[in-house]
Amino acid sequence: MAIEKKTIRLLIVEESQNEAERLVSLFRNAGCATRAQCVTEPDELVASLQQSWDLLIATPTCEDLSPQEALTIIKRQAKDIPVIQLVDPKAPDAITQALLNGAQDAVPLGEDERLVLVSRREIGNLEIRRAYRTAELALHEAEKRCQLLLQSSEDAIAYVHDGMHVHANPIYLQRFGYTDVEELEGMPIIDLVASDDQQAFRDFLKQYSNDPEANGTARFLCQGLRADGSTFTADMSFSPADYEDEPCIQVVIRDGNHNDAELEEKLREATSTDPVTGLLNRTRLVEALEAEIEKVVQQGQTASFAYLQLDRYAAILAEIGLSDIDALLAALANQLKEHFAPPALLARFSDDAFAVLVQGSATEQLEDRLKPLLRQAVSQPIEINKRALQPSYSIGLTALDEQTVNAKEIMDRAHRCALATAKQGGNAIKRYDPAEELAAAASRGSLIAIVQQALEQNRFRLLFQPLISLRGDSREHYEVLLRLNNAQNEEVPPAEFFRVAEESGLSAKIDRWVIHNAIKVLVDHRSRGHDTCLFIHFSAASLQDARLLLWLQAAMQAARLPVESLIFQISEANALAHLNQTKIMVNGLKKLGHRVTLGQFGCAMAPFNILKQVPVDFLKVDGSFVRDLGNPENQETLKNLISGIQEHKKLCIVPFVENATVLATLWQSGVNYIQGYYLQEPSQAMNYEFVADE
Repeated sequence: MAIEKKTIRLLIVEESQNEAERLVSLFRNAGCATRAQCVTEPDELVASLQQSWDLLIATPTCEDLSPQEALTIIKRQAKDIPVIQLVDPKAPDAITQALLNGAQDAVPLGEDERLVLVSRREIGNLEIRRAYRTAELALHEAEKRCQLLLQSSEDAIAYVHDGMHVHANPIYLQRFGYTDVEELEGMPIIDLVASDDQQAFRDFLKQYSNDPEANGTARFLCQGLRADGSTFTADMSFSPADYEDEPCIQVVIRDGNHNDAELEEKLREATSTDPVTGLLNRTRLVEALEAEIEKVVQQGQTASFAYLQLDRYAAILAEIGLSDIDALLAALANQLKEHFAPPALLARFSDDAFAVLVQGSATEQLEDRLKPLLRQAVSQPIEINKRALQPSYSIGLTALDEQTVNAKEIMDRAHRCALATAKQGGNAIKRYDPAEELAAAASRGSLIAIVQQALEQNRFRLLFQPLISLRGDSREHYEVLLRLNNAQNEEVPPAEFFRVAEESGLSAKIDRWVIHNAIKVLVDHRSRGHDTCLFIHFSAASLQDARLLLWLQAAMQAARLPVESLIFQISEANALAHLNQTKIMVNGLKKLGHRVTLGQFGCAMAPFNILKQVPVDFLKVDGSFVRDLGNPENQETLKNLISGIQEHKKLCIVPFVENATVLATLWQSGVNYIQGYYLQEPSQAMNYEFVADE
């Protein structure tokens, strides 16, 4: 049962030292060296998170630090630490609630063997995520180096696909007399060959393009044609290559005077500092940020980044003019140098902003070091050309975290915080808070932020619409519908927020939220004597969620609900688009005892073919078949579809029943269930009088 041949760095949220030691012994007895720390208060956890950890185990007995609060702190710190929550085995809803709060898994107290197995799985998953981030950084670095070599090469290099330029480096442009790469993109390479050599070049390129890999490297000597009509001798070398993951041909025109040593010397001479302030320039800062992110990801180090934007820059510039603004910036840079000794990195980010990158420092520590700068701006004016100036900063502050491998996102975070501070009057510091930024984005109308906030703060609403049996089924059936309001309390059209959820990868989380909250409502409703069943939608993302069935089984067992009380609905379009996953999911649901509905049915070219592979119980007719049933042709189309459903021995549901005139048609056609606003519109309460209606 050994977990891994490595030392596990374990955090334990537990008041009892004896219990914490028992948990550590459990891992050591499983054959793994363990370095553990016990925390009991939020401040202790925040301080501990400055180090790298592999796993956090949270017990329900810690009075000052609940598992949910620990999860919130980890999320706020943007740490990738799997959390396993130990729960009271007598609390039926505890496992589901722990998973909804963000724990990777929940284990009942006392199930030690299961805890070890779950820990092994989550630590393995963490190692995969870390390896992925490391590979992503390495790929980014390799691409950056390749691009730098391409741009810095003294050889003229271009990439050609189907005879057309897709990219060219500056020397290539210069060689042919062009100034912008966009002038060449899409231009046939033969247009850069003098007319006397074009036929020979065409034959050569045709033969080479048939199989570049087999032909390897080949040369062609011709007269190159410049943009001004002049020519030069072009010694072209052709070889197979890839550019932006597309196969193409690399064309190199070498300079006979090429000198690698001279190129290296020029690269060494390239400056990395801002000439006015002597600080690093923005390009060098980005490189340093990327290198530091790599250390954070691979080694678990801590680092913080601050963006210092000068307040009232435009007004100061107007007051002292261009001739003195450089002197002011140089003086401010000297202040920063006195304040931040190496290894802290200082940079001039833009005309009116500086940046600070500090290794091994938490944001709280960097904030304490920045506060004297704000006081200094008020107490120590800077004299420039006999003018006493008091420039201050709006400072945005953020941590480099192991889940953000993009330097641009780090800079953008700090910049947004600085802008927010400037709007409040400046001369202040604002730390990046993901929850606060999410709320701000939601208030600005960002739909993805509204959806994320609704998930985190339980702001979705469940509505229930009854399905009425026309064939004597005495059970109560409702379809579960989801609604969402924006910051102005206006309802967001479901089609819009479902689209955004799908595009942003949140659909599966929303489905789990719906299932969990629908179960809670259903438990309460059935406790009052109702024999109620709920129809719940599955998104395409849930069809591909390999862990959903286990989660669903645990949730149903914890709620002690009969499995037939939840019926899951998959749209015909999603089922066809993800047929293999649908077959696996439907078979899994059936093994658990759930019934399944194929919704929006009848729109496919041969709709009944899918029934040979997907064993569903209900077929819910697409709403388009119910529109304009006053038209005899439409009635006949619907009757034929219902007849086919009956032949396949499936229960038929017809939605969008909006008036009484269609009821007779549906009754005569043998429909099993009907649904629509004529019967009852969606409501937050399950209060339809089924018995009275029958």
